[in-house]
Amino acid sequence: MASVLYLFLAFAPMTAPCVCAAAAVALVLRARRRPPGSGWRLPSGSACGLVAVMAGAAVCGAYAWGVLSGFHLLDPDRMCAAKGVAGDHVVTRGTPPVSARCVTSDGVGTELVPGWVNPVIFAGLTLLVLALGAGALAGARRRPAPTVH
Repeated sequence: MASVLYLFLAFAPMTAPCVCAAAAVALVLRARRRPPGSGWRLPSGSACGLVAVMAGAAVCGAYAWGVLSGFHLLDPDRMCAAKGVAGDHVVTRGTPPVSARCVTSDGVGTELVPGWVNPVIFAGLTLLVLALGAGALAGARRRPAPTVH
């Protein structure tokens, strides 16, 4: 199981942009098929699903990028030297907010995770929840009302 998780983390930063781009192209193609002048309407469940896929891919890619920013294959404490940052050891935290810090013996730390990672994770999670909620409402709205005999 650990090897599958490692492969996911290793390939997520490379595949997430492709998944986001494919979902964005699908959304643009859906928008172009709409007749001109049809006005605004609530999104369909499938459009919300595409937005959820985009947001989920962005979250997975950013999370993997952040986790792998403080990862060194042979020795985690060599990460600081490999990045050219002062520090005696690495302190990592993989849960949001993702953090990997090189800490000196004096307690001074330098963050290794890029500053854009955590905002992308939190914005993507928010968009994912909103898209899933809107998709569920769109699905419930399209169901025909039960007939009473």
